[in-house]
Amino acid sequence: MSSALEELQKDLEEVKVLLEKATRKRVRDALTAEKSKIEIEMKNKMQQKSQRKAELTENEKPAAVVAPITTGYTVKISNYGWDQSDKFVKIYITLPGVHQVLAESVQVNFTERSFDLLVKNLNGKSYSMIVNNLLKPISVEGSSKKVKTDTVLILCRKKAENTRWDYLTQVEKECKEKEKPSYDTETDPSEGLMNVLKKVYEDGDDDMKRTINKAWVESREKQAKGDTDF
Repeated sequence: MSSALEELQKDLEEVKVLLEKATRKRVRDALTAEKSKIEIEMKNKMQQKSQRKAELTENEKPAAVVAPITTGYTVKISNYGWDQSDKFVKIYITLPGVHQVLAESVQVNFTERSFDLLVKNLNGKSYSMIVNNLLKPISVEGSSKKVKTDTVLILCRKKAENTRWDYLTQVEKECKEKEKPSYDTETDPSEGLMNVLKKVYEDGDDDMKRTINKAWVESREKQAKGDTDF
């Protein structure tokens, strides 16, 4: 049985074929919007798949953390991994050797909507990370840090427990929402594609209808030959 991601890939290929054939602006706009919707849906599916693989136990390190960017004597940490539980939002920062520095060299300050991390004297450098405009308020008193092997774990205690954070910061949320097309994201992507194609067909002239019919047949033949590639 094909997975949802494979079905989305097939839908995307079909839209691309139709987009190559379309000449009318209204039709191209509709197909371009549908293409963007499918691509975003595929990206979300892949992110969800990655998050499931990266679910961590207390003593495990995150998989999706890369080395920080060095800027002179101070290293600005711009990459991290994060997940959440009912009570905490957990941020993981990989810093090789951080477990060997003095405890007072690892400092974290919290406010209701931000935190900043400063690690001093790690391999002759300082490391800093500042995250402002958290998506939701946190409890300053209930938040803390843990230093593990090569990892700093920051625990932000949710003020409203049992609430899900879809993003870490408000800025990230706003950026993602701007990318979303004006379609109902709850509907099945394949069903949405069929509705768009049906509307394009109904609104198109005879030439457009012939183009869609031809592209549809060519797309199906192409998929039949290339199914094993997915």
